[in-house]
Amino acid sequence: MLRINHHICIPDYEIQISAIRAQGAGGQNVNKVSTAIHLRFDINASCLPELIKCRLFNSNDQRITKEGIIVIKAQNTRSQETNKAQALARLREIILNATLPRKKRIATKPSKNSQKKRLDQKNKHGKNKFLRRKVNPLND
Repeated sequence: MLRINHHICIPDYEIQISAIRAQGAGGQNVNKVSTAIHLRFDINASCLPELIKCRLFNSNDQRITKEGIIVIKAQNTRSQETNKAQALARLREIILNATLPRKKRIATKPSKNSQKKRLDQKNKHGKNKFLRRKVNPLND
């Protein structure tokens, strides 16, 4: 059972974990031992509250597919147990972020002084560009 917070727990049967061979260099056991972990979690079939499911679907996380499946691959260490713990920690972090309430954005306006500075800077930059132009004697 994966505990997200004191209200939400995910039963083990909702999380699919499979061991796969890790990519990259790994020494003698690279072609023999499956140490990387591939974790899949179906949001639709889970026991999560509807509000959290909606927040997960609306999040811009690349680990969530269009079908609503969270896919996590952990292969940082050569230990299968450590990789499994890391994958579960990442899943917990994704769901925990969905439980946090979003801050409301407060619309602000730039101050009068900052507006004046910006316009003065633009004006100065325009004058510099004007002075860099070629001098045409026919226009004078």
